[in-house]
Amino acid sequence: MTKLPPFANPFKPGAGHRPPYPAGRLQEEAEFNRLLKQTTIMENMILTGLRGVGKTVLLDHFKPIALQDNWLWVGTDLSEAASISETSLAERLITDLSLVTQSISIGSTKRAPIGFTAKESKEEIRLSYEYLIDVYRRTPGLVADKLKRIFSTVAPYVESSQKKGIIFAYDEAQNLSDHAQKDQFPLSLLLELFQSIQRQNIPFMLLLVGLPTLFPKLVESRTYAERMFRVVFLHQLNRGETTEAITKPISHAKCPVEFGEIAINLLFKYSGGYPYFIQFMCREAYDSWLQQTSEGKTAGVPVNEIIRKLDNDFFAGRWARVTDRQQELLFVIANLETANDEFTVQEIMAKSNEILKKPFGRSHINQMLSSLIDSGLVYKDRHGKYLFAVPLMASFIKRNLKKSMIDAA
Repeated sequence: MTKLPPFANPFKPGAGHRPPYPAGRLQEEAEFNRLLKQTTIMENMILTGLRGVGKTVLLDHFKPIALQDNWLWVGTDLSEAASISETSLAERLITDLSLVTQSISIGSTKRAPIGFTAKESKEEIRLSYEYLIDVYRRTPGLVADKLKRIFSTVAPYVESSQKKGIIFAYDEAQNLSDHAQKDQFPLSLLLELFQSIQRQNIPFMLLLVGLPTLFPKLVESRTYAERMFRVVFLHQLNRGETTEAITKPISHAKCPVEFGEIAINLLFKYSGGYPYFIQFMCREAYDSWLQQTSEGKTAGVPVNEIIRKLDNDFFAGRWARVTDRQQELLFVIANLETANDEFTVQEIMAKSNEILKKPFGRSHINQMLSSLIDSGLVYKDRHGKYLFAVPLMASFIKRNLKKSMIDAA
């Protein structure tokens, strides 16, 4: 039996966990640096892509770049609660803004003496949450008017502090929505606010991160949103970048075993180049490799076992949320030649007629696609075509669909 020294697995799969080596993304970083050089904010950024492609990791990577370039940075995840009403979104923005302005002094006020011997004192006034919310409440008009007043109030003090401006960075931004039935338009409010202050040459930039449903939603809310943003779509890593993501962590950490060319080819094939899947599969493969080597066995990548665990950990929960009939429709889509790219209702209908005894009609397909969009499994692009919102979903479906559901002739 070969005795290997104790060693921590270098791979780190997880939602938003920074990988040990951030392979690729040089072009996206260069684009972000270009936007930081704007003296007048003409373009904001949307960072979008499927789940598991590394959007949150790249957002976290952008933050120190912006700080080093003398920008202030605020932001968090945009929960659905922030999108309930215009007031809730305003509260989110004011809270985030105050975190970077609360140390900025804008003067002082006299405090009256207490008792017979106390002296008059001065109290410093800062751009704290309490101060900003007071400005908000005292400003007449709509929520948009109140927020514009706050941003206009803060801007000169940010400039005097020698900062270039403020970046408002929000992850999970696809959660933002207008609610016409409740007469609440938080998404429209956000776009109107930043368009207005940027026209006043206030250097506050918006960086939104979310699923591919985000940008169409923005354009639907305000058509001028198309001109406000530079959309950066994150794709999976190519073969060379995937190799770096696999080999660099092992090399840097001086791991006791390494993956050879055959193992790397397998990991690239079954991960599809998606950063999350690379980390997940490498972690499992590395643990298995160490165990096999310690037992004196010929080490290899247990692909079937890793995929089975990936199915259970990543895909199964999403799959369980759809109905049996929706699963049938997804199976039809998974069997399209364009399943991993774009597909249309017409293509789905044709394939349905080909492989199902009880095929779907056009109206039924449209209704079910709408429900699948709401459940986050499918999205519709700007050209009216549909795509899977979850990477490698088609492969999962074909691997796991129950035989009783397959009515192929």
